[in-house]
Amino acid sequence: MKTVSILIILCLNFTILYAQENKNLYDPAIDGIKQLDEAISKANSEKKHVFVQVGGNWCPWCIRFNKFCNETPSVDSILKANFVVIHLNYSKENKNIKSLEKLGHPERFGFPVIVILNGKGERLHTQDSGLLEKEKSYDPEKVKTFLNNWTSEAVNPENYKE
Repeated sequence: MKTVSILIILCLNFTILYAQENKNLYDPAIDGIKQLDEAISKANSEKKHVFVQVGGNWCPWCIRFNKFCNETPSVDSILKANFVVIHLNYSKENKNIKSLEKLGHPERFGFPVIVILNGKGERLHTQDSGLLEKEKSYDPEKVKTFLNNWTSEAVNPENYKE
């Protein structure tokens, strides 16, 4: 009986922590244009690109992708070294229509959708995250390849001169 009680308490704690962690992933109160502008400015000063994950707290695959990125060390290190990462909210509370217009309407791919911007705010790529999936998660090799193909270094034309 004591073991069952401890197990129930652990499960409840995990559920509460998981809900709290994911409740704040996307913030409907944040102005998307301001969020993008701040990320672009930071990326420009750090010579990085902006990794925009568009979605909402209502979206299980959005939460799953974020968790995958954070818990896969090889993916997490690529993101931290090369991108300013933001989570742009799309929900009934705030659809961030002007932000989505600025990003070229990525919502057409479903959620989450990833948009890569350079340090000037120019859209370089929009990625349907479904193409990165593997079973009930994401494929580490596909995600790493995708990220490595969109770093500042990878798209630098100087690297392709003879």
